Amino acid sequence: MAFRDTQQRAARATGRSRGAAHVQSVQRAASLLRAVASAAGPASTATALADTVGLNRTTTWRILSTLERERLVTHDKETGWYSLGFGLIDLAGRAGGDSLVGSSRAVLQRIAAETGETAALAVLRDGVLTYVAEETPGSVGLAGWHGTEAVMHATATGKALLAFSDPDDVRGLLGLPRGGRLPRLTSSTITTLAELDDELERTRARGFSKCRGECMESAWGVSAPVLDGTGRPVAILSVWGPPERVTEDRFAALGSIVVSGAEQISARRGRPRV
Repeated sequence: MAFRDTQQRAARATGRSRGAAHVQSVQRAASLLRAVASAAGPASTATALADTVGLNRTTTWRILSTLERERLVTHDKETGWYSLGFGLIDLAGRAGGDSLVGSSRAVLQRIAAETGETAALAVLRDGVLTYVAEETPGSVGLAGWHGTEAVMHATATGKALLAFSDPDDVRGLLGLPRGGRLPRLTSSTITTLAELDDELERTRARGFSKCRGECMESAWGVSAPVLDGTGRPVAILSVWGPPERVTEDRFAALGSIVVSGAEQISARRGRPRV
């Protein structure tokens, strides 16, 4: 009996030890993610991050390599600098979708009533930008997009996500093989990366994206990113409608509305837009 009690105590001790080791590994990874989020430039190298979190360099490098494989951090091979990876945004879209919908509902309703057009929210799930909430005035007869996928290069929604994401993530989001062309969906669809890069640069400069019937000729609109505290997009807010109502001369006013709405959604979630 004494021997059995000794075995049981040893088993419990081993279990606690293993549990502590697992928790420690998670804590180290979490500490590194926070350090990466706060660091910039030379302060974001593996050596500097190791000093920041108090780990030896070998352990730091192994954890960072694992986080990179999981797309939670990215590594610039030329500078050695680390930054947060796109996998975090995907996780936010999957885990925070319901929270975002709740935070955005009143904003979507207000925007739909103010503009007379459809207001929608999209998040990234498993690499797919999906509409998760939508408000449409009763007078609008367009079919809803709730639950459907936004084409990255041919919608204001997709272009807003691309424009405010890390440049290293853009090709992966597009799912485009090297040297490939973007598929043409309408006569106004952007089909080359050079054209798309120019469009994304203009989007960043004005704070919102535009779509002139590039996915569907009947859908024109504008979109703005809902950013987290580090300036990364966790959702995209859009307003869209038919070209006879959402005309070129309305883009500036509608763009200002979606940018303001995105800021409000960020504030409701406790992550001010930066």
